[in-house]
Amino acid sequence: MILIADSGATKTDWCLISPLATLPPQRIKTQGINPFHQSEDQIIDILRNELLPQLSALNCEHPMRSIHFYGAGCTAEMKRHVEAALRKVFATFPTQPSAINVESDLLGAARAVCMHQRGLVGILGTGANSCLYDGKDILENIPPLGYILGDEGSGATFGKILLNQLFKNPNYTRLQEQFLAYEHCTQSDIIERVYRQPLANRYLASLVKFAKENVANPLIEQLVVQNFDAFITHNLLHYNTSLRDVYVVGGMAAAFPEQLEQACQQRGYTLRHILRSPIEGLIEYHKNNATQR
Repeated sequence: MILIADSGATKTDWCLISPLATLPPQRIKTQGINPFHQSEDQIIDILRNELLPQLSALNCEHPMRSIHFYGAGCTAEMKRHVEAALRKVFATFPTQPSAINVESDLLGAARAVCMHQRGLVGILGTGANSCLYDGKDILENIPPLGYILGDEGSGATFGKILLNQLFKNPNYTRLQEQFLAYEHCTQSDIIERVYRQPLANRYLASLVKFAKENVANPLIEQLVVQNFDAFITHNLLHYNTSLRDVYVVGGMAAAFPEQLEQACQQRGYTLRHILRSPIEGLIEYHKNNATQR
């Protein structure tokens, strides 16, 4: 059996798969794991208290061959903390894995959406990231810088753009009224939520739902395309490659595929594939790798 994990800030999607497809994939969810924000002991507690009981409940009799963990914050320096936690927790598991591999969420996204194809890869969810991928490794990565300094194309950055236009651009007056009624809030409530409460990035990204329901409005669609164009301008255009094939993972991209394709075409890129979540692609990637050995 192979255990795969895709971990973000709020949750981790786990999937236990049989490389020979003798058993259906078994899915598990735990809270998010990020070594930048959690100590090794905290990660161990999550694995022991949330993951192991669910794995045990599956009553899987097949040995665990390997674990492949892809997560936010898993840089070359920090991923060793996640690997150490996994090794300590699974040291007492009935079937200890022979290999534990911890990689970044960006490599996970690239493998999920590209498999072994070369291409430009984007993560466009609450946050954003990108890379040049050669079908095996990440060759280049433009730093995303987070939603305050960067994260162009993301849901959080779109939320900032939307609010800015709703309250500053007179062309958006009617949309502003519609938005405030939709969100059951006032301008003061928004300022409170963004500047005085935690996790402003998640709140800003939540505004994508309003945009999705009103994307037929040309003003909304224009902002969506502009957000994607900024992602291309400040990220994809800076990679040292002639490649023009783009592969994207994330909820923002999945919510507006036509607008993302339009932005790509305007800049001479071809949008090849979109996945809402990497886990489905990672299941296929690791199944294929296992059967080819």
